[in-house]
Amino acid sequence: MSEKTSKKTSIVRPYGDTTGDGMVQVSFTLPVKHDKRAEGAALQLAKKMGLDPAMVVHAKPMGPDFTFFIVYGSVHHLVDLREVVVIERDYPLLSPKEVNTAVKKGLHRPLVIVGACIGTDAHTVGIDAILNIKGFAGEKGLEYYTELKVVNLGAQVAVPDLVEQARIHQADAVLVSQVVTQRDAHLHNTREMSAAFREAFPASRRPLLVVGGPRFDESMSADLGVNRIFGKGTTPGEVASYLVNALVPNGEKSA
Repeated sequence: MSEKTSKKTSIVRPYGDTTGDGMVQVSFTLPVKHDKRAEGAALQLAKKMGLDPAMVVHAKPMGPDFTFFIVYGSVHHLVDLREVVVIERDYPLLSPKEVNTAVKKGLHRPLVIVGACIGTDAHTVGIDAILNIKGFAGEKGLEYYTELKVVNLGAQVAVPDLVEQARIHQADAVLVSQVVTQRDAHLHNTREMSAAFREAFPASRRPLLVVGGPRFDESMSADLGVNRIFGKGTTPGEVASYLVNALVPNGEKSA
């Protein structure tokens, strides 16, 4: 493939009605009451965001002093796919049977996992999707795996309590879900957790720290002091396979 052809196929624009028309749809709320002036403010904001021309396709009052908008318009920005950086899965996906076999052969004991939602986060949907036997996306949760011992602490668990439970159960891994993100609460809670585990455990005995949630940037694991970050749509099988790869000697080869 020539350099010219490669460059052409790597540059993309948003698609709306016709290929390459640059059409996008955005939604936002402005702290103004719903009237013509509010719609004009929404269009002004859209233009400053680079949408030109733009149209308000939906406007709805959110109480007396706020308005929610959906704006549709064209942008002139291009995306170079060669410059896109993502975190790729760097371990093989294993079936539950392969995970159990790898743990049994590699550890000769169950692999212990302590999970929780920390801080004031009361949303257990994420952690339950990974841990509970019902699972997610057609996959059984980690409780289904015979060689995994799962301790689900539930919601609103204080960091000191999480550390203590990890010590009591001799956890190999700690899984934390964070859904509440107001004022970057998920980032603050994760940094607090990683600092607490660094203080409580020597490096050689520290459990693997794994966090997940819809608003995490998967490339921030080092900055947050954790071993792995999982984003939205992660399945139990992906987590189980990662744990085997990270914690079981020759785990990916033992299955």
